[in-house]
Amino acid sequence: MQEALVQPKVRTPFLQRHYHSFIMLSLLTVDVLSVALGFYLGYRLRLLIALPDPAKNLYFSDLLPLLGLQIVAIVIAFFFGRMYHRRRTRYGADELVTMLSGVSIGTLVSIAVASLTFKTASSAFDYSRGVMIYAWLLTMVIVVVARALQARFQRWLQMRGYGRTRVVVVGEGEPAATVLQRLRHNPRLGYDLIGLLVKNGARPDDETSVLGAVDTLPDVIARHNVDEVIIALPEASDEDMLRIISMCDRSTISIKVYPDMFQIMAGQMSIGELGGLPLLNVRDVQLRGWRLTLKRLMDLAGSAIGLVLLSPFMLLVAVLIKLDSPGPVFFVQQRMGLDGKPFWLIKFRTMRQDAEQLATWTTKNDPRKTRLGTFLRRTNIDELPQLINVLIGEMSLVGPRPEQPRYVEEFRARIPRYMERHREKAGMAGWAQVNGLRGDTSIEERTKYDLWYIENWSIWLDIKIILKTIWRTLTREDENAY
Repeated sequence: MQEALVQPKVRTPFLQRHYHSFIMLSLLTVDVLSVALGFYLGYRLRLLIALPDPAKNLYFSDLLPLLGLQIVAIVIAFFFGRMYHRRRTRYGADELVTMLSGVSIGTLVSIAVASLTFKTASSAFDYSRGVMIYAWLLTMVIVVVARALQARFQRWLQMRGYGRTRVVVVGEGEPAATVLQRLRHNPRLGYDLIGLLVKNGARPDDETSVLGAVDTLPDVIARHNVDEVIIALPEASDEDMLRIISMCDRSTISIKVYPDMFQIMAGQMSIGELGGLPLLNVRDVQLRGWRLTLKRLMDLAGSAIGLVLLSPFMLLVAVLIKLDSPGPVFFVQQRMGLDGKPFWLIKFRTMRQDAEQLATWTTKNDPRKTRLGTFLRRTNIDELPQLINVLIGEMSLVGPRPEQPRYVEEFRARIPRYMERHREKAGMAGWAQVNGLRGDTSIEERTKYDLWYIENWSIWLDIKIILKTIWRTLTREDENAY
């Protein structure tokens, strides 16, 4: 039995004690400066662009009251959007939407308040609509970039021991193993795993994490100064759950529960009826009827626009591939798609011509990759030609990633429900991939995420996955992109 996986670190007492206040202050400072910079650049841009007519008698000092209103309004919008309550350093599509909507709402509120308070009979105050439009657009971009930089700074602090969350997992079986795996493989989340407490002497496959039995939880919390407890006991009774929670007697401890499958499905339940008899819809097939048509229209529009806009860039990539190594520009390989039917997937070539003869599964330091290919795979640029597959209807912008037929035959024999992921079209981006499950990672875990996506599809979920894919690519957060 291991005493602890992580030993307490010696940290600067002041910064460690006031870390969260420091982070909130840094976020507030970043937002204020970003809004001010966006507003000023919007003012300068209005002077440079004579649309609809040249700006006359437009002075920045006259716009300062409006700038002050906009800063206050956006900060308040961010506050109610819980943008100053962040403990983790990773942004997702939800946070991105909150930032964009917060800037938009703050801009509209500041204009409304300025029109009601500043523009009176005795005052000739009038805001420039051009300045506000430019400021709105520029502020959205600057806030997103600035918060990304702040997140990198926060991550830098956390990797050096500041503001990390010391967590204990209480659980057993596959649920506990899943939580442990996610904690170990995502150090950027800022967690220090203390260890695992098991129930009734149950022993997991990986015993290196075990600290002891559940009954020792109070002692472990006190001894290791635990900040958070994650309970992964899906089959525990209500009495067991209450007993475990009551052991966390310190008011500063955060408690999270990993849900069982029914609880996950219950989050998507809706109420239906059968001749007046109420029924709970636990699983309603989402991608049918008009939803399928809507998804196809989104695929057509996205792929067509993408091919037109990105064609010059894709031509440049093709030239660089020819200059970098001998061989064709494109790599074409058979993959399994909708209803288990094979199709030819198109990618930019990132490996040597004899790559398939040398090995089969791509690994992190694969010697078959070309110099340019390493960069193309890391940035997902090699996937861009699949827009052609999407346009002709063989793939979708979002869906389970397709595998080669030989792997499909292997996986279907050992992974329950694996073939259900072929109920929908394969996608360029997927729910499993934006959650870090790509490359040489667990196929079982990928399958779970793919099935969840299929059973919980919505147009917003597709947009969210596309935004997360772009964000993870730009911020280089995809550690398994190889």
